[in-house]
Amino acid sequence: MSRTISLDAPLDELLDFAKSRYTVRFEPVAVAGETLDILQIADLEALIDRLAREAGNGQITLPYWAKIWPAAMLLSHFLPHLGPGEGRTLLELGAGVGVCGLFAARRGFDVLLTDINPDALLFSRINILQNGLSDRARVARADFAADRLGRRFDVILGAEVLYMEDLYRGLCKFLLAHIAPDPAAEVVLIKDFTRRAGRFMTLAEKEFHIAERVVGYKETDPGEGRPERKLCQVFRLRPRKQA
Repeated sequence: MSRTISLDAPLDELLDFAKSRYTVRFEPVAVAGETLDILQIADLEALIDRLAREAGNGQITLPYWAKIWPAAMLLSHFLPHLGPGEGRTLLELGAGVGVCGLFAARRGFDVLLTDINPDALLFSRINILQNGLSDRARVARADFAADRLGRRFDVILGAEVLYMEDLYRGLCKFLLAHIAPDPAAEVVLIKDFTRRAGRFMTLAEKEFHIAERVVGYKETDPGEGRPERKLCQVFRLRPRKQA
């Protein structure tokens, strides 16, 4: 597709552009007494079916960015543990539709939402404008395996960014290059307990002090209709050396 749009465009133009690509709807998402309107793809399964038909026998790129993962919701609920947001900066990696970063902005953080996928940035920007957070939140393309943003942050967040082992070394370097030289600065990563990331922790513990916490949640199986208990791991990383 050759058509593009500037993310500086007004909300109505960005929303029209999103609707030209997907069937979308705003849905309320609530965390700790706060509710945000989040633009989402109305039927993700139908989108995947469409992509499969269009690809024929070719390989499709699954729209992982479009799903609000349970880990992202848990990370949003974890934000109060980070302390007050006013006067502090926060970077979210692999932001997708921007849920964690948007709730952080609502708590007063100065937020940069990043992703490698242009549609994720489009949805995040729409969600920023829809919720009146443009004074506290911005978007930027960032490949954490290769890019540098030229600034540091008090907090770095990442939900489900540990799924590709070949990116681990680049991610460690990215975190070190962007965490603020402050004893209170920290990186918070969360992942589903079943996803193994031992190699990342082995790499990261050379540069960071790591504290781990396991958090449980219940998810209803759409087939069974019964809630199923699942686990996520939360990792809080603080640099061993301060610049």
